[in-house]
Amino acid sequence: MTRDDLPPPGISRWVTRRKAEVVAAVRGGLLSRKEACDRYSLTEEELNGWSQLYDKHGTKGLRTTRLQQYRA
Repeated sequence: MTRDDLPPPGISRWVTRRKAEVVAAVRGGLLSRKEACDRYSLTEEELNGWSQLYDKHGTKGLRTTRLQQYRA
């Protein structure tokens, strides 16, 4: 994965694939947490939440429609 493979900055529709790509980029060292938050206008809490949901439930945990179910 390279920076060219990442979602473009200013994205407004976050599908599970894009969230997973950002989480993977941070974990792989392609982006720092700060860079990811700045590039995508995310809060630390959002990024942490995506990471935790991904760890617990995989990409399905990143689905907005299942958020309540997976956060319980």
